[in-house]
Amino acid sequence: MNLSRVALAAGTAAASVVLLSGTAFAHVGVQPQGQAAQGGYATVNVKVPNERDNASTVKLEVNFPLDHPLASVMPQPVPGWKAEVTKTKLDKPLTLHGKQINEAVSKVTWTADGSKIGPGQFQQFPLSLGQLPENTDQLVLKAIQTYDNDEVVRWIEEQKGSEEPQYPAPVLKLSPAGEDHHGGAASAAPTASGSASADAKAGHEADGGHATTETASDSSTDTTARVLGVVGILVGLAGIAFGVLAGRRRSA
Repeated sequence: MNLSRVALAAGTAAASVVLLSGTAFAHVGVQPQGQAAQGGYATVNVKVPNERDNASTVKLEVNFPLDHPLASVMPQPVPGWKAEVTKTKLDKPLTLHGKQINEAVSKVTWTADGSKIGPGQFQQFPLSLGQLPENTDQLVLKAIQTYDNDEVVRWIEEQKGSEEPQYPAPVLKLSPAGEDHHGGAASAAPTASGSASADAKAGHEADGGHATTETASDSSTDTTARVLGVVGILVGLAGIAFGVLAGRRRSA
């Protein structure tokens, strides 16, 4: 009887921890698709969970820091949502690809247009960012979430110390810049990180950028293929020689 009660209490406690943990991590966040390197380009997802049981999310506003400005922020179309990009004039012009940029994106707003984020659901809003700053290791993207019952949740609190605030602002961590300064897009073998960086970079080139086409990845891949081909031929010849010698020994 006592054992049963102990087991029941332990199970209840474990379930409570799981539920509380889920609640603690259910906040607006930002995650790169692959790598977001200093001085490079990146594609990121802004993840928005619905935390209410009796309301749906109908609007999201993400603010970008002007102390580390981004010349270009392009939202990917999301069915059922309308995206609006707001730009602000900079006090100090930003130099990008040899050109001076006098304004930067300060805010992107998604408004429900035939869709909502219902209870127990989440939605991701993809963004193409560039060129990422080189003088910081993170970007704080303060977000404001609005529900259809007019409730507004402000995810704007910056973390101070080890304890996470109640409404933490989404933070995009930036990795150290690679030698190519394009978020690791050039590598010996194609990766998800390189693909995402390359896609983001291509998008910014279409948006008026002047980035140089990189061929290091293709060249490295060709060299690897040739080396593997030569190794394969040598292994094949060694196998044939071994077979001939074995045959002669059997005959003897």
